Formats: sequence, C-alpha cells, structure tokens
Amino acid sequence: MASIEYAVHLLRQISRYLKRYENLLAVVGALYASKISFIVAWKVLQGLRVYILSRLRQQDFKGYGKWAVITGGTDGIGKAYCREFANRGLNIVIISRSLDKLKATAEELERDFHISTSIIQADFTEGTRSLYTNIKEQLADKEIGILVNNVGVMYDYPSYFLEVPETKLWQCINVNMTSVTMMTYMVLPQMVQRGKGLVINMSSISSFYPLPLMAAYSASKAYVDWFSRALTYEYKSKGINIQTLLPSYISTKLTRFSHFLQRPGYIVPDAHSFVNSALCTVGTTSRTTGYWTHGLQWWWYEHMPESLWNLSSWVLLQMLDSGELHLDLQKNKHS
Repeated sequence: MASIEYAVHLLRQISRYLKRYENLLAVVGALYASKISFIVAWKVLQGLRVYILSRLRQQDFKGYGKWAVITGGTDGIGKAYCREFANRGLNIVIISRSLDKLKATAEELERDFHISTSIIQADFTEGTRSLYTNIKEQLADKEIGILVNNVGVMYDYPSYFLEVPETKLWQCINVNMTSVTMMTYMVLPQMVQRGKGLVINMSSISSFYPLPLMAAYSASKAYVDWFSRALTYEYKSKGINIQTLLPSYISTKLTRFSHFLQRPGYIVPDAHSFVNSALCTVGTTSRTTGYWTHGLQWWWYEHMPESLWNLSSWVLLQMLDSGELHLDLQKNKHS
C-alpha cells in the first residue's frame, strides 16, 4: 500500500514539474511537427518536379553529341534506351555479347528510325584490359555525346553468399563495376574537351542498404552509386551531366526468377515505361529512381531502420521467388 502511495506521489511531483515547462514543451512539439510537415511537403514537391513537371520539358539530347553508346543494348532496359535515343535522332553504338542480337537490334533501329548504328561485340564478364582497348579503338572516330552504362548481372535467384557460384561473383565485379568505371574512363575525355556530355549509370534501389540474399549484387550497385555521385561533383562545372539511376524491380530478364516480377504494372514497370520516365528526369536531378512508384519506395526506405530493411527484404525476396529459391531455412535460422 505504501508503494502505491509513493508511486502516486511521484507521478504528482512529475506532473507539477512538467507543468512548469508546459509552454516550452508545446513550443518544442510545434517545432518538431513543423519540421516533419516541411520535410513531407518538400518531398512531395520534389516528387512532382522530378516525375511530373519534368515531362513538360522538351529535351534536345542531340545537343550532347551525334552518338549515344549503350552497353547491354540488345535486351530490356538497354534496348529501350537504344530505341528512345534513336527516336530522338541520335546515332547508336550498341555494345553487347551476342553478335546475332547486335545485328538484329541494329537493323531494327535503322529500319524504324532511319539513323546510323555501329555494333561492338564485347563480353564484359571477361573484365580484361584488352577488352576495353578494343572497345576504345572502335569508338575513336565517333563524337559521343551520351553514354548509358546499362549492362549488368544479377543473381540467378536470391541466395546465401556461399551458394552463389564463383563465376557469378566475378560477373558482379566485372560487369556491374569494372564496365561502368572503364567505359566512363574512355568516353569522358572527349566530353570534357567539348564541354558537354551525358553519362547515365544504372545502379539499383538495392544499394540503399546492404541486401541479404543479394549481397554481392547489392554491393556492386552501391559502388556505381558512390562512383557516379563523386563524378557529378568533379565534372559538373565542366558541362558534364552524370545521372545515377536507382530503380526498384523492372520487368526484364534479370528478374525472371520471379513470376510476379515478370508481370508489368505500376509497381513493376516494363523497360519501355521505365526508360521513358527516366529520360524525362535528365537535367532535373542527378540521382533518382527514375520511376514514380520506385520514388515512393525510396521515400519509405529513407524512414526505415536498417534492421527493418534486412527483415523486410529477407521476407520479400522469398515471397517474390517462384519456387526455385535454394534456401534451407531450418539450417540457417537467425538466433
């Protein structure tokens, strides 16, 4: 009984104490609420500017230069970029591994848009110096205004690190990281010399936090993001526009591990819808998801602690899997 009386007495003392600072606490609360309201309003306005108002601008991509170079340009996002830039009157250099696909894509672009094309067969999984020397020689006579570092690889399906084949890990390094670095290194000098150029680097929303079950892939895309942001600071004053794209899932061959992701929609756009949206953001922002629903996902992740990200992505990747995920959950439970 005495303890209850003491607790009541203590609460009364605390109440009297807080009343002394009631006005101060009200001011602090109002300031905090104002801060949150301002942040939300600013994010909404930014979203409108990037994803809505940017569509009202007519951009002259030919002003960057005569040729656009797209890596991984025979499928998915890369091919969509080829078609969009060709539709805007640029000549296209397509770099990819399959010679048959290169020829077919080049013929398609020339037939549909009446532009010139050039094809370079290159297997970026090699990652050798001679590979990039060969590409550089074939680009030497062209005025390159735009470079799209699109080529990339993902895990065949979400996996524990030790279950990923060694060849796939090397691909994540050579294709996702080395190609972006070296392609930019060979093309950037002529852009700097002319004082204009556009480099679009394909990162991923998976780089926001480390991504369990996609560890090496997520890390490789984080490299692309940081690399691009640093170059933006270095070369913006020289007239070079470097944009980092951090999309969420897009319905392409890279997401074939999931039946759900193969069905395009507002949450998972197809390559054409994504590229059409992303191109509108060029010149508006140097770092974006490129697509409005992906922007909403990014905003949500900004307010999510890393522990919750890990748990939610862990569950999501297993839900998205089409039944091919080789995880022994009984043997690998978290303590």
